[in-house]
Amino acid sequence: MSIHFGVDYYPEHWPRERWETDAQLMKEMGIQVVRMAEFSWFQMEPQEGVFRFQWLEEAVNLLDQYGIKTILGTPTAAPPAWIIEKNPEIQPIDREGRRRYFGGRHHCCQSNQTYRGHIRRFVTAMSEKFADNPGVIGWQIDNELGNSHTDLCMCNSCRLYFQKWLLKKYGTIARLNSAWGTAFWSQGYNKFSQVRTPLITAAGENPSAMLDWKCFCSDLIVDFAKWQADIIREKCPNHFITHNYMCFDDKVNYYDLGELLDFVSNDVYPGHWQEGSHQPLYQTAAAHDVVRSYKKQPFWIMEQQSGMTGWEIMGRLPKPNQLSAWAMQSVAHGADAVVFFRWRTCAVGTEQFWHGILGHSGKPGRIYDELKHLTETFADYMDAFAGSMPKPEVAIVHNFRQNYAFQIQPHHPKLTYVKELYKYYRAFYEKKIPVDFVQDTDDLSGYKLVIAPLQFLMTPQLEQHYFDYVENGGHLVLTMRTGVKDAANRCMTERELPGRLGELCGITIPEYDCLLESTGGVLYGKKEYVIKKWCDIIELQGAKCLAEYSTGFYKQSPAITENAYGQGIAWYIGTEPDQELMEDLLSYFERCSEIATLGTAADGVEMMTRESQDQIWLFVINHTDDEQVYHLHDRYELLEGEREEFLHPFEVQLFTKQKK
Repeated sequence: MSIHFGVDYYPEHWPRERWETDAQLMKEMGIQVVRMAEFSWFQMEPQEGVFRFQWLEEAVNLLDQYGIKTILGTPTAAPPAWIIEKNPEIQPIDREGRRRYFGGRHHCCQSNQTYRGHIRRFVTAMSEKFADNPGVIGWQIDNELGNSHTDLCMCNSCRLYFQKWLLKKYGTIARLNSAWGTAFWSQGYNKFSQVRTPLITAAGENPSAMLDWKCFCSDLIVDFAKWQADIIREKCPNHFITHNYMCFDDKVNYYDLGELLDFVSNDVYPGHWQEGSHQPLYQTAAAHDVVRSYKKQPFWIMEQQSGMTGWEIMGRLPKPNQLSAWAMQSVAHGADAVVFFRWRTCAVGTEQFWHGILGHSGKPGRIYDELKHLTETFADYMDAFAGSMPKPEVAIVHNFRQNYAFQIQPHHPKLTYVKELYKYYRAFYEKKIPVDFVQDTDDLSGYKLVIAPLQFLMTPQLEQHYFDYVENGGHLVLTMRTGVKDAANRCMTERELPGRLGELCGITIPEYDCLLESTGGVLYGKKEYVIKKWCDIIELQGAKCLAEYSTGFYKQSPAITENAYGQGIAWYIGTEPDQELMEDLLSYFERCSEIATLGTAADGVEMMTRESQDQIWLFVINHTDDEQVYHLHDRYELLEGEREEFLHPFEVQLFTKQKK
């Protein structure tokens, strides 16, 4: 059975006599799968060892009668009150040493062995109960791992786990002292048991220690997920296992977590944004592309927005057909299945105003009709291009450790790693050029152009990787703050910046300037542009100057350079370009790299392709509430859509062509 459209369903929130009405409406809408039970521990185990799975089994069986399969979530993000009463020590501790208490969710320490014992008991019983149920096809481990755990947990259990993690990594305390540079501020340790979790200090913190802590937290979450996955795989060998990611969120390294999963899933809410506005289109698109990168295969959307969002404050109401456009944006970037959150708007609890397909009344309305039309229109096509992937010519390097390093020392208060990635991604997105995200260790040879922003932490292996890519004909863009530190987050001392990569770029950087509460300018071509946040003061060592500073005492010195190396080219951007300069620069890089665009259209019109071995599908999506026109740069057959090169508000058009 092919699964492409689903909903997140909470039958425990509604009377039993309503369930069959829901199942019938789901079937009529084209729903093929539900996710259930990820927050229902108390309903399934109201007392220790007293399991009440009957209600869930009844719901699974009822849905299966209507041809709707079930994904079960392990409810370990919300342990019930009786566990907290018995074992209050499982509640997490924040950086200020305060305990976070029961009453919301994520009120648990993931290292605590007592809590893991509760999990083993419960997940074993749950997986045994549903192992042979024909209505169950897979599992979601926990829910949004890392969500709400930004500064958690720093209890004694986590301290012991951290010490064991450090012992395994360093072997001796002398090696740890060397890696952390503990000669500074008398921070040396005599034994691992003296190392604490990073509770808030009187002043400052050790960047190397903080990098290890962030990496430890990620490894702990991966271990926590594996703890459950191992149980489920033993008891349910015929079921898949996934987890619902959160785009670029960084508490856990999603590449590492993905190794445990059969495929990754994602939660996406384009309308849940600051001050009620919608998330910028390019950021939603980038989120899909990075999720696709975590396992380099198609993914699922486990929570796709289906109405207004909000806990205390609500976002904007999606306009007619906007939800469909968002859903097909997910598909265009690699989603093989879209599961809408949620089926019916809840009448109780924190999420009473996080709206679903049905409102509080449970009566079908505009949104139900819109999404029913979506499933009817695209279900057969979903079968056709399931498993296909976008095949971009451009890649942007993404790395969790680089992100961690900039969280610890951002340099400029407004400089953040992911936002810097967005700036480069946006320029390609608006030019209708598909993009992949890659890890820095990935094979880059299949890309004509690779953008590697903020390569702050550097190793000899990564340096050589970039040398090899360019020497063999690749086009590489490096940026400010490249090659500053080693893998332990210690500043390099043997060469001027950007270290050995200076040979690749044909430059050295003896000085730099932070544009704190200021901006600067550069001259590129015959035009002056605004720059922000940072200026690397560059000296040419064989490179060509593409743009020079027009402000500061370093006025007329190089800001952006180009260097031919081997069969390829290395560009260095020593500052943060504004949007206009970014667009003009990338146009130049695209021409040099012979990058093809899919077409031309106004901002708000998205183009994206997915490819199988012999076929290409092209999606053209109007994300605006105005009519739009566009032009494609290749010939395709129109499969869905009223008129080629014309779009109604929020219209989705689908094209195809055979590969030559």
